[in-house]
Amino acid sequence: MITLYGIPNCDTMKKARKWLDEAGVEYQFHNYKKDGLDSALAEQWLSELGWEALINKRGTTWRQLTDEQKSGMDNESALAVMLDNPSIIKRPLLDNGSSKTLGFKAEQYESLFK
Repeated sequence: MITLYGIPNCDTMKKARKWLDEAGVEYQFHNYKKDGLDSALAEQWLSELGWEALINKRGTTWRQLTDEQKSGMDNESALAVMLDNPSIIKRPLLDNGSSKTLGFKAEQYESLFK
């Protein structure tokens, strides 16, 4: 089962969902705001992808962190921040069962779902 993780109001999420719908790809949408984030899943993502890839450093959630939090970021502190505010995770996160893809680019999705 393909799962798309994110929040519904994000423009990039809207583009990814529209692309998947138009391509006829069946997927489950996991809304962080409504469905939350499981710590075991977040730990798995961190071990596979690392905090540098998972954390969105361009968003308002990152900018609201203290300088100390930003400079001391590692997988452990990223886990705490992600669980406290999943909006800091880059969106969308697409899990197709065998790999995970962060962000949305139509070309990338096309190559995933040929």
